Amino acid sequence: QVHLVESGGGLVQPGGSLRLSCVPSGFNFEFYDMSWYRQTPGKAREVVATIRLNGDPIMYADSVEGRFIISRDNDKKAMYLQMNNLEPNDTALYYCNRPVGRAFGAWGQGTQVTVSS
Repeated sequence: QVHLVESGGGLVQPGGSLRLSCVPSGFNFEFYDMSWYRQTPGKAREVVATIRLNGDPIMYADSVEGRFIISRDNDKKAMYLQMNNLEPNDTALYYCNRPVGRAFGAWGQGTQVTVSS
């Protein structure tokens, strides 16, 4: 059974940084591309960044390009999102899963990121 566990969110001031972690289980993590998503109330979930199974980033949303860095450690079976220079518009619930079109039906609880002064 697939489990996706996100952590690392919190309250941060504009310009601050956070590092999110995703620790999945129930599938061979090292064999799959993975993505970070985020969602705010009343809006559709959007892809923030995607990374290849070998660790090469595939894409970043335009809104986070140059500020966020996606990475993974296949030995630790974990994925990360380093978020720098955070903006109020980055406030959202952040999730990890496989990329769009291949995402698992089960989603984790997400980790809340709030950017506010």
